[in-house]
Amino acid sequence: MTVIGQDQTRRFETPAGVTTTLASPTLGGATRPLWKVEMGPGSAGPTHAIDMEQIWTVLSGGASVRLGDDVVRIGPGDTLVLAPDVERQVTADAANGLTAIVTSAAGSTATAAGKRVTPPWTA
Repeated sequence: MTVIGQDQTRRFETPAGVTTTLASPTLGGATRPLWKVEMGPGSAGPTHAIDMEQIWTVLSGGASVRLGDDVVRIGPGDTLVLAPDVERQVTADAANGLTAIVTSAAGSTATAAGKRVTPPWTA
């Protein structure tokens, strides 16, 4: 068993908000990375695709999530299972923003604007 103290988490600021690594292969030896996403009201993440399944659970606020040509709304307590390789964009509620817990497989990569990267919060 590994306990990861709040002071050990890793915080990443992005144009869309703050992502905090709670556990990952290099933080606690977790086989599945787990992170928290906090987006301010109306913030939008980049259009991108992830090569592995991703699972989002909304803690507070909500978001519109564009998945290919479809848009779904998620709110507190909702869990969204995202299939791999589907282009997506998350836009936080204009009034309340979004706080969510997210997980994906270790080693997953994102593709945005023609570039493939490993998000640092999953390492």
